[in-house]
Formats: sequence, structure tokens, C-alpha cells
Amino acid sequence: MDDQLLKTVTERANNWLKMKNIDNETKQEIENLIQKQNNELVEAFYRDLEFGTGGLRGIMGVGSNRMNIYTVAMATQGLCNYLKKEFAMLKQISVAIAFDCRNNGELFAKTAANIFTSNNIKTYIFDKLRPTPELSFAIRHLKCQSGIVVTASHNPKEYNGYKAYWDDGAQVISPHDNNIIAEVQKITSVDQIDMKGNPNLIQIIGKEIDDIYISELKTLSLNPEIIKRQKNLKIVYTPIHGSGVELCPKALKAFGFENIIHVPEQDIVDGNFPTVKSPNPEEQATMELAIKKAYESDADLVLATDPDADRVGIAVKNNKNQFILFNGNQTATFLIYYLLNGWKSAGKITGKEYLIKTIVTTEILPQMAKDFNVDCYDTLTGFKYIADIIRKNEGKRKFIGGGEESFGYLAGEFVRDKDAIMACTLIAEAVAWAKEQGKSAFDVLMEIYCRYGLFYEGLVNITKKGKSGAEEIVAMMNNFRNNPPVKICKSNLLYIKDYQSSKVQNLADKTYEKINLPKSNVLQFIYDDETIVTVRPSGTEPKIKFYFGTRTELKSKELYDLKIVELNEKIEMIKEVLKL
Repeated sequence: MDDQLLKTVTERANNWLKMKNIDNETKQEIENLIQKQNNELVEAFYRDLEFGTGGLRGIMGVGSNRMNIYTVAMATQGLCNYLKKEFAMLKQISVAIAFDCRNNGELFAKTAANIFTSNNIKTYIFDKLRPTPELSFAIRHLKCQSGIVVTASHNPKEYNGYKAYWDDGAQVISPHDNNIIAEVQKITSVDQIDMKGNPNLIQIIGKEIDDIYISELKTLSLNPEIIKRQKNLKIVYTPIHGSGVELCPKALKAFGFENIIHVPEQDIVDGNFPTVKSPNPEEQATMELAIKKAYESDADLVLATDPDADRVGIAVKNNKNQFILFNGNQTATFLIYYLLNGWKSAGKITGKEYLIKTIVTTEILPQMAKDFNVDCYDTLTGFKYIADIIRKNEGKRKFIGGGEESFGYLAGEFVRDKDAIMACTLIAEAVAWAKEQGKSAFDVLMEIYCRYGLFYEGLVNITKKGKSGAEEIVAMMNNFRNNPPVKICKSNLLYIKDYQSSKVQNLADKTYEKINLPKSNVLQFIYDDETIVTVRPSGTEPKIKFYFGTRTELKSKELYDLKIVELNEKIEMIKEVLKL
């Protein structure tokens, strides 16, 4: 281990020992780390836990690079300082706070509440765990200036996090994100913070917000009459130990679905996620208990929400009567096709409607949008950018729906983040709509592919933990910028989109065009056979992600399996070229 690094982290740890506001138990743990002089000390103190553009996320434990009440307090104080500058004209600034099932979630939420109220900011805090999208809704409904949710989404159980929201109910974006970061960086010691709080400025919220939120959800229903006829649709639902446990079944029943089948082991709220290795509905293993229940009950649909209930995974029967998982792009395709059909049937498409997708989400969505005379916006990865487009179009155009490949979807304009509760109700309605026609969700998806082409995507996540991992990710991005893959599977590279430099390079005529999106460390390679390869470091996890988009014609649904094999082989060849 580098002696200078060890010296630096030891000094940083000793600085924490000198802070008056840090409790004796934490100081004892720090002293134990200092005595060990090992990698654990380095990882805990080699840097401050970064308050990024989305907030905090990290492993829980003692240290400046860990999620604990002190890093939460310092981040919250920075946010308070910015709010007091930005809303100095208001007599009373207010915020809302929610938390999910994560270990220490309630503790971190109450710590943040104390910091807010110590700064004379009125604080609404939910009485118990709630979905992230309900926090977005509450900020708008209560007319707050900001809000936070304590969650680490679908990360492993060791993690917790903290997402910051603005007065429109969306996660903060530029310039507020960078300005908040600057204020957080000015807080260099816990001793700069009054952690006692003012209980007179805290208001507990709960069922009254649930009821108003569900009432708004019901306004999105496009076919209530179909639900009445299909009210016994068999829906298996699991919250995977998380915050959808009460609200999602309530919302489904409010829509009119009466046959909700639970997975009892996963209805238990538990931040250790005892029945799964990872609380991520994208993963087959995580869905096993729910799918088992679906076979037992001969269900029509499986729905699974992640711990903070902003993402949803689904399983449906294929043409062989087997339950299969839809990936995020397939769910987006099925759901948005249903929304487009519903809006068209209701005569609500006037030329002012639009969809939104992220740059790594399936390219079938623009094809469908064009067919229905609807615009489709592309934006950077992250729902805060989707929310920004909704905000800019508010009062001028109508948002039908949107989503991202990582299992996040939204419809309507009263929530400004991905919403799995909302998505569950509309996906269930879409399945009922298909069943009314004697079809399954799988049948509808095949029809879509035959109509617009078979778009098939792949994803590789490479995890690089710790300080050395972060450096490796930087090196990988630099390498792809300097050495782009010019040929893949006999296809030639046509365009390089570098979202960091905001330029599209046309390799054929050697010209450049501007990308009119915020700068982001993302590279996209587009080939002459419509293949798209995208490379981006994750903004919330120690990962670098590789996205692959492919397309072919599908002349009949009977050819689907064969075509998928072909496209899978193509994606494997792409991985070989990229040495993944």
C-alpha cells in the first residue's frame, strides 16, 4: 500500500476524531480503523463521499466516504444553504422527505429533517416507508421548494443513498445540481452544523397523500370498462421487501383489479432483502419466487417493484405457455404502444402530443411515435432529463408517456420521476386490453415487432470498485475516445456521438454537428447496419455500462426465436470486438 496515501487517509480520519459533533461510538470505530492501517481505512477515508448531480450513494459505515448520519448531515446542510439563497424571498421554505426499506433509512431521513428544521425550513416527512415517486408527487402537491428521498434504489443491501429534488418534483438538474454541490463542498466539518433540529417545524404526512396520489393515478386509466370486464385478471405482485408493499396493491385495486396474488415472503419489509441476492427486478433470480407463484396460480401477469418502487419488472407467458421476463425495452415498447392506441382511440391525438426516451432506450419508440403522429424526444440517461422536457412543454404540449431501458416508466404530468406504482397499474390495464382481444402481452409484442421491425438490445455492466476501479473506468473511456471501434460484424462506423464534447462526427464526410443536450460522459457509435453501441459510466454505481442496439425485419412471429438467436450472436460478436 502507498505510504503517502496511508498517511493522508490517517490524517483525514484523525480530523474526524477532533470533531465535537461526532459521537463516541463512531470515534471508537474510527480509532479501530486507524490501528488496522489497512484497505478498509483507505476506502473509508480516501475521499469525501461525493455529492453528485443526483445526490449521495455509497456503502454504509463510518468515514468520510461512507453513508452515515454525518455525511448525510453535511450534504443536507449544503442543500439548506443553497435553498436559503435561492428562495430568500419566501417567508417559509419547505421540503418533503421520504425513505424506503433500507437499513438506516429512517435514521438518515430523521437526521436530514433535523438539519432542515435547524435551518428554519419547514419539513414534511412521511410516517413510514414510501415509494420515491410519491415523494415527487408530495413536493408538487405540498408546493415545497425541495425534497429528498433516502434510498439506494436496487443496489445491494450494504448501500444507502439520498436523492435531491427541486420544486417541480424532479431531481435537480443544472444549474441547481452544480450549485448545490458547490455548497456541499463548503461544509468541511460536522461541527459547522446544528444537528439538534426544531420539532415545531416538522409535519408528519401519510395516508392523506396516498389517497390523493391514487386518485390522480386513476385519471390515467384509458379503458376502465375493459378493466370491469377483466377485473379477475390474475396479477402476482411482489415489492421485493420494499416500499411498494402497501401502495401498489391499493393502486391496482383502485383501478378495478380484484385478483392480486401476493408473495408472502417478499411482503416482509426488510433492508437485508433475505429472499434475494439482489433486490433488482431486472434479474431472473430476483423474480424466481414471484414466477413460481405465477405458475401455481396460473397468473396472467407478474409485477415486481424495486425497493423504492420507481422501477418495475414484469413477466408474462410466451407462446409456449412459459413465463418469461420482458427486458426494460420490451416493457417500454408494450406499455407505450398501449398508451398510443388508447390516446388514438379516445381521439386525443392532435399533433401536440409527445413521448420521451433516453439515448440508450430502444429505437422502436420513435418509429411508433411517427406512426401515431406523435413526437419523440431523446434525452440523456436519467429521469431528471425526462422531467425537464415535461417542464419545458408544460401548458403547450401533452406528455403521453416515456421511459428508459433500466425499467423506469412514466405517464401523465403530476409525478416527475419514474413511477413503478403508476407503471404497474397501466401495464396491468394493457394486459387486460390484450386479453379482451384474446391476446397475451407477448402476442402484442410480436405484432409490434412485425409492424415496426425487431429491435433487440443488450447490456454489459462491468463493476470496478474503490479508488482503483474509478481510475480504470476513466482509462476505459479515454481509450474508446482515442480508439473508436471502426468496424463491427462487417459493419462500418458512420457516426461518433460524444456527449461530453457535444459533437457528432460524421466519418464519411468528416463533418461535425452539435448535440443539443447537456454535456455527459457518454460515447455512442452508430454503424451502417443500424447497430448502436453506447458506452457510459454509471452515475450512481461503480460501473461502466455498454449498451448494444440491433435491428432486423420480422416477417412473422413464428420466426421470432430464430431472429433473436441471430441478434444475440451479433451482440456476442460485438462484445468480442470490444474485448468485454
